[in-house]
Amino acid sequence: MPLSRVNPDNYQHELNEKADKIAKQFHAFNIPPIDVFNSPPRHYRMRAEFRVWHENDVCFYAMFKKEDPKTPCRITNFDIGSERICQLMPLLLDEINKSELLKQRLFQIEFLTTLSNQALVTLIYHKKLDEVWEGLAKLLQEKYDINIIGRSRKQRLVLANDFVTETLTVNNKEYLFQQVENSFTQPNAVVNQKMLQWALLNSKPNGADLLELYCGNGNFTTILAQNFEQVLCTEISKTSVKSANVNFAQNSIENVSVARMSSEEISAALNDEREFRRLKDIDIAAYNFSSVLVDPPRAGLDKKTEELINQFDHILYISCNPNTLHDNLVTLCKTHAVEKFAVFDQFPYTDHIECGVTLKRK
Repeated sequence: MPLSRVNPDNYQHELNEKADKIAKQFHAFNIPPIDVFNSPPRHYRMRAEFRVWHENDVCFYAMFKKEDPKTPCRITNFDIGSERICQLMPLLLDEINKSELLKQRLFQIEFLTTLSNQALVTLIYHKKLDEVWEGLAKLLQEKYDINIIGRSRKQRLVLANDFVTETLTVNNKEYLFQQVENSFTQPNAVVNQKMLQWALLNSKPNGADLLELYCGNGNFTTILAQNFEQVLCTEISKTSVKSANVNFAQNSIENVSVARMSSEEISAALNDEREFRRLKDIDIAAYNFSSVLVDPPRAGLDKKTEELINQFDHILYISCNPNTLHDNLVTLCKTHAVEKFAVFDQFPYTDHIECGVTLKRK
C-alpha cells in the first residue's frame, strides 16, 4: 500500500465505497443489509516490517514501490503503525546508528506490538551474531522494555521471549493471547475485537458442538468456546497449535481439543475413510457437531472442504478474500442460506476487506 494513500479525512468515504462494492458483488445471494465495522483511521496496524537501507554510513527504514522495486523509499512517518511502533521506530534507529556493531549488515527490522503495549522487535542481519552483539542488544532491550530477537542465516537468538501477550476485550471481558514471532496474528487488533464480538453474537448456543478449521492460535476458538458444549479445532502449524493450547489454558477454556491436521485430513477422519494417530486421544464419535467455523487462506476452500462443511447445519465463514468467498458461496448456497453478512476493515486505505458470513441449512 502506498503510504501516500493514507488520508484520515478520506477514510469513511473509502470504507463506504468498499462496502458498496461488496454489496453489489454478493447481491445474487440475497444477502441481508451488511454490517460494516470500521477501523481507527490511524495507528491501527500492530505489526510491520521494514528493510534497512544503508547510505553514507547511516541507515534508515525503507519500503519499495511495486513499480520500482530497486529504489528505496525512506520511511520517516508511519501513521498506520500502532502508537508503540511509532514510538519505537526513531528511538531504535537512533541507537542503531550510534553503534557500528548493531548497524553493520543489518538488513531488516520487524515489529510486533499489542494493545497492551508490549513489543517484540526482530533484527535481521547478513552476518553471524556473536556475544558482543548479544550484550548490546540486551542493553537495548532493557532500555526500551521490549523483547528482541536476532536473526541471521542459521541463527535465531531469543534474548528474552519470542512472543508478546495481547489483551483483547470482547463483550466486556478480557482475554489473553500469546502471539509468537513469525506466526500469523490479526494485524488490526481493534477490528479483530469487533470481528470476535460479531462472531460471538452470531454463533449463539444451540446445545451442540463446533468444528473449527484453520484455527491458528485460537483467536476465534477462545472466544466462541463459551457458545458450545465441545469444540474440536484443527491447524497444521506446530507453532500455532502450541500457542492455541497456551491461550486456552491462560483463559481457562476447558472444552476445546486441538488436532494438528489439515482440512482434508479431518474430512477423511469424519467420514471414516482413514484413522490418524494424531486423533488417538480424541473421540470424534463423541461429538455432536451442528456448526462449523472456517477462516481459510486467500485461496478459499477447496472442493473437499466445501463438501465437508456442507454437512453442517450452521456455517460461520470468515474470509480475507471476497473473490474466493464468492466462489465458495456459489456451492454452499445450493443447500444453505446467508443469514448475516459483515465486512471488517482490517486494511484501511487498501482494496482489501475482511468478510464474515453466517449460513443456515435451508
